[in-house]
Amino acid sequence: MESKIKIQPVLFFKKTNPTVFVISAIIMLGFTLIAIWFAESSKKIFDMVQSTIVKDFSWVFTISTTLFLLFILFLLFSRFGRIRLGQPDDKPEFGYTTWFAMMFSAGMGIGLVFWSIAEPIKHFTNPPIADSPLSPANLAIGITYFHWGLHAWAVFMVVGLSLAYFSFRKGLPLTIRSCFYPLLGNKIYGPWGHAIDIFAVVGTMFGVATSLGLGAMQVNSGLNFLGDCPETKMTQIVLIGLITACATVSVVLGLEKGISRLSYFNICLSIILVAFIFILGPTKFILQTFGNGMKDYVSNVFYFSYWSEWVAKPNWQASWTIFYWGWWIAWAPFVGMFIARISRGRTLREFIIGGFFAPVLATFIWLSVFGGTALYLEIFEGAPIAKAVSANVSTALFETLAYLPMEKFTAALSTLVIVTFFVTSSDSGSLVIDILTAGGEQDPPRNQRVFWAVTEGVIASVLLLAGGLQALQTAAIASGLPFALIMIGMCFALFKELRNEL
Repeated sequence: MESKIKIQPVLFFKKTNPTVFVISAIIMLGFTLIAIWFAESSKKIFDMVQSTIVKDFSWVFTISTTLFLLFILFLLFSRFGRIRLGQPDDKPEFGYTTWFAMMFSAGMGIGLVFWSIAEPIKHFTNPPIADSPLSPANLAIGITYFHWGLHAWAVFMVVGLSLAYFSFRKGLPLTIRSCFYPLLGNKIYGPWGHAIDIFAVVGTMFGVATSLGLGAMQVNSGLNFLGDCPETKMTQIVLIGLITACATVSVVLGLEKGISRLSYFNICLSIILVAFIFILGPTKFILQTFGNGMKDYVSNVFYFSYWSEWVAKPNWQASWTIFYWGWWIAWAPFVGMFIARISRGRTLREFIIGGFFAPVLATFIWLSVFGGTALYLEIFEGAPIAKAVSANVSTALFETLAYLPMEKFTAALSTLVIVTFFVTSSDSGSLVIDILTAGGEQDPPRNQRVFWAVTEGVIASVLLLAGGLQALQTAAIASGLPFALIMIGMCFALFKELRNEL
């Protein structure tokens, strides 16, 4: 059946969408000033917001993320899989290796390095499921897989597929509002469309700022391990400033000269680091961890999907499952638009397989190597990894490396990996916000790129000053809630238009 969308839209703003740009900038400026001038009150507000969302609206995250996973799996095996994200003669712009490198760097990056040891150790020392038939170690890895697995990438895939389909195949601007054309028609060019894009900009800003804050904390820990650099908020803010400057240079250079090359370099460093830990660490235990983790995850994935909502304590939800779901959804406009931008010419099925299962598998390997090593040291070697994690989460990686050979080398390499992940997250996020506030223009003005790159660094610094890790978690949860509802509408609109095509 022929599609109902028969438009050749003129880009509604030549280089900048003033409404989205100005309102988004005012929101960010207002947040920054309030958080600085009313620091103590801001902390109380963060606590109240997090408590209210977890108590009254956590079910929105639980249900929506599961629906997104089911929707993506349905599209993968449906007749829609052969549809090309572009015109019939469009070819992919990037090869598989570079394509995957950019997706993985943008999609997980700093967060994976930050939590890959801390989370399994936390779940091991304090198992959240008291009557689980799994051993504490297997349960810890299974829940960690759950938080970083299919649900997370399903969130990204929903936004990425919708944007790639409506932009490259239907000729609409590469903005979130375009995904709602089947529902809103030409109203996407008015206030409704502006509101959708503003939500996307704000969510992306807080999602990326969360990662930048986590990255700064861990880079600070790495420098302290290597050279006694003091672990203070001021040091972390200086680090955010330095790395934001690097990200600004990368985003000004553009996708091909800056971001793609840095992402490829980042993945090469990551592979070297994983290989070192795998060889120097408890290799056999790591392999067992991966095998058992895959088995336990696949057999319990849907149980985990609803368990946290009806059984877990609110404090645990806020720190783990709901934080992750809010963080992934807040990241969805950023990661989704970025992977859409680099995926023109691929089929819908190719997009899902390459952008869904491959990154998940790589994530599980990473978690098994780092999390498995930490668990082995804690269980069999008596290393106080759990004590270190409890004292300071950001030091978990370096405390673990201290018990392996060549610890200074692996710590230095880890710090470099974190820095490159840091930069790729910032420059990719800046590019996405640039595109959104430029009305879908895929080559936005350089001064606008600089503005948003710097703004991300400022927001991350403010969140660190206003409450550290808890403030970062609250920002992710609060910005993710409204966008979860927007994403449900995106699923409906995409399915509606796909039905009209075949």
